[in-house]
Amino acid sequence: MSSHTLSVLVDNKPGVLVRVSALFSRRGFNIESLAVGPTENPDVSRITLVTEVEDTAVVEQLVKQLNKLVEVFKVIELEPNSVQRELILVKVRCDTTNRAAVIDVVSLFRGRAVDVGPESVTIEATGSTDKLAALLTMLEPYGIIELVKSGQVALGRGNKSINEKTKSALRTAH
Repeated sequence: MSSHTLSVLVDNKPGVLVRVSALFSRRGFNIESLAVGPTENPDVSRITLVTEVEDTAVVEQLVKQLNKLVEVFKVIELEPNSVQRELILVKVRCDTTNRAAVIDVVSLFRGRAVDVGPESVTIEATGSTDKLAALLTMLEPYGIIELVKSGQVALGRGNKSINEKTKSALRTAH
């Protein structure tokens, strides 16, 4: 199976996310990661989702079916080299004897401590999925108490984004 990241521009209205996720559910595909937020145009939201499928033809079919939804303006399958980031908050067990070591590990990954307690420290880190997995591997020996990850957000590199024709079509649609 291979991972595919889709960037879906949709109407910023209630119920749109349900329709998009229902399309995946009806076809038996799992959404591995999901993030939604408004774009530079307040009438448009960007849904960034990651799914794993066996065949690229399946992804092409999903893109075609997403494009059939009335609320969908544009669907882009992002290249593997696109700019992709996740956020994690992780609470790690530590005390005064090993707190400096935990903070040193976190700083290697450009993370930071956002809360310090007598028996734990809460870490914030952003980066690629691989980078965050490596950070978690390094923190495991200390004891991970709690963990939360955001969905992946992504944009194409350089001119791999919405073209001017699509932007003008969005402006006239709203």
